[in-house]
Amino acid sequence: MTKTTDSDEAGDAKRYHHGNLVEALITATVEIIEERGAEHVSVREAAKRAGVSPGAPFRHFRSKTALLTAVAEQAMDRLTKAVAKAQSKIDSADPIEAFEAIGQGYLEWAITNPTHFQIISSRTLIDFEGSDSLRDQNEAIRRTMIDLLTQAQQQGRLAPDTDFDHLVLAARALVYGLARMAIDGHFREWHPCEPPALAAQRALRLFMSRMTIPSKA
Repeated sequence: MTKTTDSDEAGDAKRYHHGNLVEALITATVEIIEERGAEHVSVREAAKRAGVSPGAPFRHFRSKTALLTAVAEQAMDRLTKAVAKAQSKIDSADPIEAFEAIGQGYLEWAITNPTHFQIISSRTLIDFEGSDSLRDQNEAIRRTMIDLLTQAQQQGRLAPDTDFDHLVLAARALVYGLARMAIDGHFREWHPCEPPALAAQRALRLFMSRMTIPSKA
């Protein structure tokens, strides 16, 4: 392994014209995935793409898994913001609408950002359990979904015996599957009459309408 010093990294920074080596390496990794696939990612290849010496990244990322986990953490940050933005557009205090907004925000983000979605979705590529930010943000979204379902049940919008854990699992599976189908090009065979993003949005809305009891308000 090539030994690097602070001065080496400072010199590298001048070559790749970035103030943040970590960000430059993540950007380079995303470019490699988009052009050649995740199987072609390596720390050294990311270093070459970023314009730094082969040993420079190893102070930050000692393996391909560590580098891809950093990409996943960036993806999770962006996904969390996308979900929050979707929820902020809801005018009412209806917990069902807020619950759906999580799914719609997820779908829009995933279809627009297929590379980040690919990395954050594959537990074989990243160290999910070893990343506090991935686990914490993922759990925060799950807990928000549970809280919204609790509010909906208290308002009489769900059947009294609704199993929240399985309902959250079903909702997560639906939006994940729809995003995966859209990104992998399956809508041409399964639903060719609408653009994938619109079809996915409407499928989620149909799911929501079937799982809830209409509001009496």
